[in-house]
Amino acid sequence: MAVGEPDLGYPWPWAVSRWMDGEVATVEALGDSRGAAVELAGFLSALQRFAPEGAPVDGADTAAEDRSLAARDRQTRAAIAEVGGVFDAAAMTGLWEAALGAPGWDRPPVWFHGDFHTGNLLMDDGRLRAVIDFGELGVGDPACDLTIAFTLMSAGSRAAFRAALGVDEATWTRGRGWALTSGLSAYTAYAAHDARVAEQTTRQINEALAG
Repeated sequence: MAVGEPDLGYPWPWAVSRWMDGEVATVEALGDSRGAAVELAGFLSALQRFAPEGAPVDGADTAAEDRSLAARDRQTRAAIAEVGGVFDAAAMTGLWEAALGAPGWDRPPVWFHGDFHTGNLLMDDGRLRAVIDFGELGVGDPACDLTIAFTLMSAGSRAAFRAALGVDEATWTRGRGWALTSGLSAYTAYAAHDARVAEQTTRQINEALAG
Protein backbone atom coordinates (compact mmCIF):
# COMPACT_ATOMS: atom_id res chain seq x y z
CA MET A 1 0.00 0.00 0.00
CA ALA A 2 2.95 2.31 0.62
CA VAL A 3 6.73 2.23 0.52
CA GLY A 4 8.95 4.76 2.23
CA GLU A 5 12.61 5.70 2.48
CA PRO A 6 14.60 6.54 5.62
CA ASP A 7 13.70 10.06 6.74
CA LEU A 8 12.66 12.21 9.70
CA GLY A 9 14.62 10.25 12.26
CA TYR A 10 13.51 6.78 11.08
CA PRO A 11 16.67 5.18 9.66
CA TRP A 12 15.23 2.27 7.62
CA PRO A 13 13.17 1.72 4.50
CA TRP A 14 9.58 0.88 5.40
CA ALA A 15 6.40 -0.43 3.86
CA VAL A 16 2.74 -0.77 4.73
CA SER A 17 0.98 -3.91 3.48
CA ARG A 18 -2.66 -4.84 3.59
CA TRP A 19 -3.75 -7.42 6.14
CA MET A 20 -4.19 -10.97 4.91
CA ASP A 21 -6.50 -13.33 6.76
CA GLY A 22 -5.25 -16.80 7.59
CA GLU A 23 -3.26 -18.83 10.07
CA VAL A 24 0.39 -19.78 9.87
CA ALA A 25 0.81 -23.33 8.55
CA THR A 26 1.57 -25.95 11.21
CA VAL A 27 2.68 -29.56 11.15
CA GLU A 28 -0.19 -30.48 13.46
CA ALA A 29 -2.81 -29.11 11.08
CA LEU A 30 -1.27 -29.93 7.71
CA GLY A 31 1.60 -32.37 8.08
CA ASP A 32 -0.46 -35.35 6.93
CA SER A 33 -2.55 -33.47 4.36
CA ARG A 34 -1.83 -34.66 0.84
CA GLY A 35 -4.20 -31.99 -0.45
CA ALA A 36 -2.19 -29.20 1.17
CA ALA A 37 1.04 -30.74 -0.13
CA VAL A 38 -0.27 -30.85 -3.69
CA GLU A 39 -1.49 -27.26 -3.37
CA LEU A 40 1.98 -26.13 -2.24
CA ALA A 41 3.49 -27.99 -5.19
CA GLY A 42 1.05 -26.16 -7.45
CA PHE A 43 2.23 -22.81 -6.12
CA LEU A 44 5.88 -23.69 -6.75
CA SER A 45 5.07 -25.00 -10.22
CA ALA A 46 3.39 -21.72 -11.08
CA LEU A 47 6.24 -19.70 -9.57
CA GLN A 48 8.84 -21.61 -11.59
CA ARG A 49 7.00 -21.24 -14.89
CA PHE A 50 8.30 -17.81 -15.86
CA ALA A 51 11.52 -15.93 -15.13
CA PRO A 52 11.98 -12.63 -17.00
CA GLU A 53 15.28 -11.29 -18.21
CA GLY A 54 17.01 -9.17 -15.61
CA ALA A 55 15.49 -11.00 -12.64
CA PRO A 56 17.68 -11.05 -9.50
CA VAL A 57 19.87 -14.14 -9.77
CA ASP A 58 20.24 -16.32 -6.68
CA GLY A 59 18.31 -14.12 -4.28
CA ALA A 60 17.73 -10.40 -4.20
CA ASP A 61 19.43 -9.94 -0.84
CA THR A 62 21.99 -12.74 -1.07
CA ALA A 63 25.19 -12.93 -3.08
CA ALA A 64 25.20 -15.73 -5.64
CA GLU A 65 28.14 -17.47 -4.02
CA ASP A 66 26.25 -17.58 -0.70
CA ARG A 67 23.20 -19.24 -2.29
CA SER A 68 25.02 -22.52 -2.96
CA LEU A 69 25.35 -25.60 -0.80
CA ALA A 70 29.11 -25.53 -1.29
CA ALA A 71 29.30 -22.10 0.36
CA ARG A 72 27.80 -23.67 3.51
CA ASP A 73 30.12 -26.67 3.62
CA ARG A 74 32.42 -25.55 6.42
CA GLN A 75 29.68 -24.35 8.74
CA THR A 76 27.53 -27.43 8.05
CA ARG A 77 30.34 -29.86 8.85
CA ALA A 78 31.12 -27.90 12.01
CA ALA A 79 27.45 -28.10 13.03
CA ILE A 80 27.39 -31.85 12.35
CA ALA A 81 30.38 -32.29 14.65
CA GLU A 82 28.73 -30.12 17.31
CA VAL A 83 25.44 -32.04 17.40
CA GLY A 84 26.81 -35.51 16.72
CA GLY A 85 25.65 -36.66 20.14
CA VAL A 86 22.07 -35.65 19.41
CA PHE A 87 21.65 -36.77 15.78
CA ASP A 88 23.28 -39.49 13.68
CA ALA A 89 26.54 -37.84 12.61
CA ALA A 90 27.34 -40.52 10.01
CA ALA A 91 23.89 -40.18 8.42
CA MET A 92 24.12 -36.39 8.37
CA THR A 93 27.57 -36.50 6.80
CA GLY A 94 26.38 -39.00 4.21
CA LEU A 95 23.40 -36.86 3.25
CA TRP A 96 25.47 -33.68 3.14
CA GLU A 97 28.10 -35.22 0.88
CA ALA A 98 25.39 -36.66 -1.37
CA ALA A 99 23.81 -33.21 -1.68
CA LEU A 100 27.16 -31.58 -2.47
CA GLY A 101 27.89 -34.27 -5.05
CA ALA A 102 24.47 -34.24 -6.71
CA PRO A 103 24.38 -32.84 -10.26
CA GLY A 104 23.53 -29.16 -10.27
CA TRP A 105 20.55 -27.44 -11.87
CA ASP A 106 21.18 -27.75 -15.63
CA ARG A 107 17.98 -26.19 -16.93
CA PRO A 108 17.10 -22.52 -17.43
CA PRO A 109 17.00 -20.63 -14.12
CA VAL A 110 13.58 -20.39 -12.52
CA TRP A 111 12.05 -18.29 -9.78
CA PHE A 112 12.49 -19.50 -6.22
CA HIS A 113 10.90 -18.00 -3.10
CA GLY A 114 14.08 -18.47 -1.08
CA ASP A 115 12.43 -18.54 2.35
CA PHE A 116 9.64 -21.03 1.78
CA HIS A 117 8.90 -22.20 5.31
CA THR A 118 5.84 -22.61 7.51
CA GLY A 119 6.01 -19.07 8.93
CA ASN A 120 5.55 -17.63 5.45
CA LEU A 121 2.51 -19.72 4.52
CA LEU A 122 -0.99 -18.57 5.47
CA MET A 123 -3.65 -21.25 5.48
CA ASP A 124 -7.44 -21.07 5.82
CA ASP A 125 -9.48 -24.19 6.56
CA GLY A 126 -6.69 -26.45 5.30
CA ARG A 127 -6.18 -24.50 2.07
CA LEU A 128 -3.28 -22.29 1.03
CA ARG A 129 -4.42 -18.66 1.22
CA ALA A 130 -1.20 -16.70 0.76
CA VAL A 131 2.57 -16.95 0.53
CA ILE A 132 4.31 -13.96 2.10
CA ASP A 133 7.79 -12.49 2.61
CA PHE A 134 9.50 -12.44 -0.77
CA GLY A 135 12.68 -10.76 0.46
CA GLU A 136 14.82 -13.70 -0.72
CA LEU A 137 13.09 -14.05 -4.09
CA GLY A 138 15.50 -14.80 -6.90
CA VAL A 139 16.20 -16.86 -10.00
CA GLY A 140 18.35 -19.98 -10.08
CA ASP A 141 18.16 -23.50 -8.64
CA PRO A 142 14.74 -24.09 -7.00
CA ALA A 143 16.05 -26.82 -4.67
CA CYS A 144 16.12 -24.45 -1.69
CA ASP A 145 12.30 -24.25 -1.74
CA LEU A 146 12.04 -28.01 -1.22
CA THR A 147 12.93 -27.44 2.44
CA ILE A 148 9.17 -27.06 3.04
CA ALA A 149 8.76 -30.80 2.41
CA PHE A 150 10.84 -31.52 5.50
CA THR A 151 9.64 -28.72 7.76
CA LEU A 152 5.91 -29.24 7.23
CA MET A 153 5.14 -32.62 5.68
CA SER A 154 5.06 -36.25 6.75
CA ALA A 155 6.35 -39.07 4.56
CA GLY A 156 3.01 -39.60 2.80
CA SER A 157 2.26 -35.96 2.05
CA ARG A 158 5.89 -35.43 1.06
CA ALA A 159 5.60 -38.16 -1.56
CA ALA A 160 2.46 -36.50 -2.94
CA PHE A 161 4.26 -33.14 -3.01
CA ARG A 162 7.25 -34.56 -4.86
CA ALA A 163 5.09 -36.36 -7.42
CA ALA A 164 2.95 -33.28 -8.07
CA LEU A 165 6.03 -31.09 -8.52
CA GLY A 166 7.86 -33.70 -10.64
CA VAL A 167 11.19 -33.35 -8.82
CA ASP A 168 14.11 -35.38 -10.17
CA GLU A 169 16.46 -37.28 -7.86
CA ALA A 170 19.34 -34.79 -8.02
CA THR A 171 17.15 -31.79 -7.20
CA TRP A 172 15.45 -33.71 -4.39
CA THR A 173 18.84 -34.61 -2.90
CA ARG A 174 19.95 -30.97 -3.05
CA GLY A 175 16.65 -30.04 -1.39
CA ARG A 176 17.35 -32.49 1.42
CA GLY A 177 20.77 -30.86 1.76
CA TRP A 178 19.16 -27.43 2.10
CA ALA A 179 16.79 -28.77 4.75
CA LEU A 180 19.70 -30.30 6.65
CA THR A 181 21.99 -27.26 6.57
CA SER A 182 19.26 -24.76 7.45
CA GLY A 183 17.98 -27.01 10.23
CA LEU A 184 21.46 -27.42 11.69
CA SER A 185 22.10 -23.69 11.50
CA ALA A 186 18.94 -22.88 13.46
CA TYR A 187 19.42 -25.76 15.89
CA THR A 188 22.95 -24.81 16.88
CA ALA A 189 22.04 -21.13 17.21
CA TYR A 190 18.74 -21.34 19.08
CA ALA A 191 17.81 -24.81 20.35
CA ALA A 192 19.53 -24.41 23.70
CA HIS A 193 17.44 -21.30 24.44
CA ASP A 194 14.14 -21.93 22.66
CA ALA A 195 12.25 -25.20 23.11
CA ARG A 196 9.97 -24.45 20.16
CA VAL A 197 12.92 -23.99 17.79
CA ALA A 198 14.54 -27.11 19.20
CA GLU A 199 11.42 -29.16 18.44
CA GLN A 200 10.95 -27.73 14.95
CA THR A 201 14.56 -28.10 13.87
CA THR A 202 14.88 -31.58 15.36
CA ARG A 203 11.95 -32.65 13.23
CA GLN A 204 13.39 -30.90 10.17
CA ILE A 205 16.77 -32.62 10.49
CA ASN A 206 15.26 -36.05 11.10
CA GLU A 207 12.81 -35.69 8.18
CA ALA A 208 15.64 -34.63 5.88
CA LEU A 209 17.59 -37.72 6.92
CA ALA A 210 14.54 -39.89 6.30
CA GLY A 211 14.20 -38.49 2.78
